[in-house]
Amino acid sequence: MQVRRIQKSVLGLLLLVGLSACSGGGDTPAPAPTPSPAASAEGLWYGATNTIPSRTVTGVVLDDGVYWFLYSVAGDSSIIAGVVQGDSSSQDGVLNSSNTTDFSIERTPLILNPTVDGSYTMKQSLSGTISYSNPNTQNSFTTTYDSNYELAPDITAVAGTYIGPVSLNETVEVTVSPNGDITGHSISGPPATQCTFIGSFKPRTHGNVFNVTITFGGQASCSNGNGTVNGVGVFHAGKLYSAALNSGKTNGVVFIGTKQ
Repeated sequence: MQVRRIQKSVLGLLLLVGLSACSGGGDTPAPAPTPSPAASAEGLWYGATNTIPSRTVTGVVLDDGVYWFLYSVAGDSSIIAGVVQGDSSSQDGVLNSSNTTDFSIERTPLILNPTVDGSYTMKQSLSGTISYSNPNTQNSFTTTYDSNYELAPDITAVAGTYIGPVSLNETVEVTVSPNGDITGHSISGPPATQCTFIGSFKPRTHGNVFNVTITFGGQASCSNGNGTVNGVGVFHAGKLYSAALNSGKTNGVVFIGTKQ
């Protein structure tokens, strides 16, 4: 598989209110209320970039602040062009991230390290700007919250076979078993040139998201060699969205597949 091209804090709002207190005979002032921590930007988010033609954006902010946002090629939502991934902090409706990695399968260099600044309303909207230093450009996006994030992940609903692109010119077939095992291979070329892979697709303990691990077969056509990548997967409207990176964030895979 030629994936060289690529290939947020709990949801509940905890209100801590200081209790008024006074001594038996004095006028001891009540202590100031403890500030309430702001709700985070955790959740599933779907939207698009604010460009013409636009790119679709499919993303998740996990309970630990880690985020994964997949974006499509311009004007075609069926092909994933890359993923923006990193750690974030979200407070008082503001989201920031300074360790962002953007992996693209349609540009050179494939890897850039922008910054992300965003604003959000919990369980409603999330928008932001991705700023690049080289070249000096910015891209903005707007997304809407999907309440399906609050459902328990259901591996039995996900189980099945999916076909979809992992690059502009390569397609793979991926099968997820009812117990969360992954098997797959590229189908763009003859069998001798196909890259095979195995892995796991396991429900996370928080949020309707799955942890994904993929190990490649080591064929010459696998740019990841026999390496392992880790990431997330989301099942939405009959499609499987997934992105995973190696430990050094130097390679990985992005995938959008349609259930067969």
